[in-house]
Amino acid sequence: MISVIIPTYQSPEALDLCLTSCIEGQSLKNQIIVVVDGFYDINKEVLEKYAESIDILNLEDNVGLCRATNLGVYNAKYELILIVNDDNVFPQNWDKNLLKDYIPNAVISPNQIEPTPSIFSQFHIKDLGKSVDEFDLKRFQEYEKALNDVTYEKKIEETGSTLPIFMSKVDYLKVGGWDENYQDGMVADWDFFLKCQLSGMKMLRTYSAHFYHFASLSVNGNKRKNAEVQGHEYAKYKWSSYIKHNSQNNLKFL
Repeated sequence: MISVIIPTYQSPEALDLCLTSCIEGQSLKNQIIVVVDGFYDINKEVLEKYAESIDILNLEDNVGLCRATNLGVYNAKYELILIVNDDNVFPQNWDKNLLKDYIPNAVISPNQIEPTPSIFSQFHIKDLGKSVDEFDLKRFQEYEKALNDVTYEKKIEETGSTLPIFMSKVDYLKVGGWDENYQDGMVADWDFFLKCQLSGMKMLRTYSAHFYHFASLSVNGNKRKNAEVQGHEYAKYKWSSYIKHNSQNNLKFL
């Protein structure tokens, strides 16, 4: 069994699709924690729709992505956790496929399908919809299944360090989880992956499951850019150096 942590903010349409795919695509009765980071009323209709299948952690106030994620993990009742953004779509049999690839002391990233080119060369680029309204869940499921039937030289490789992340709760807590000092969560993922690497964890990617990601939904103009700049500056303050990204294996270094 897996405890799934889904922080959400002000995207009820994306959350609706995320939860539909998560619940319909699971083979087991997993724990699904939706962490409502403020703005409960905006998400109320969607949350009530899935109330029997999810655990709702209502934070009441907006505390930020990093703290919301940490609080979700603290409430996980199973040993293994999966952290997923609400603008992700789950494939069929996602839990069964992830569980068969799990190894201790590792951070496992299921590969992603995105509609536009990415800095992550491992991502599969296929436009199945740039918005929730354009997206066809059944079409995605059929495409993802066919993609998994392709024979890869490596079903698992050391090119992780991207979201979503699948790992043990103990390993997450061992490195302190997300650093809550990062504004809007920007650069916090790089910081987290760096901490995991420094603690000796393997950073793995599995091609047994592909999650869809509406990359364009997370873009928020100047506010996002400013938060990213501040995130990098905080990382420099914390580590005495900017965190850098290896474009070949996605590892982070100083």
